Amino acid sequence: MPSVMLKKNGEGKLVFYVPKKDLEEVAESIEFDRPDKWGGEVVLGDGSKYYFEPMDVPPTFPITLRAKRIDD
Repeated sequence: MPSVMLKKNGEGKLVFYVPKKDLEEVAESIEFDRPDKWGGEVVLGDGSKYYFEPMDVPPTFPITLRAKRIDD
């Protein structure tokens, strides 16, 4: 499970960065993005998918979290 850094860009979109792979992509979708639940499956602009354990509230950005890569 890689550590990933998450931040919001100027347009308010979630930016996903994996340091060990030097991968930086904008998240196209996130499974749960509500005030009472955040996380789950994230689909990046390059089509790759990662999973974050859902949280009860959205985190404060920037933040570093552990994510699991989902292979199709």
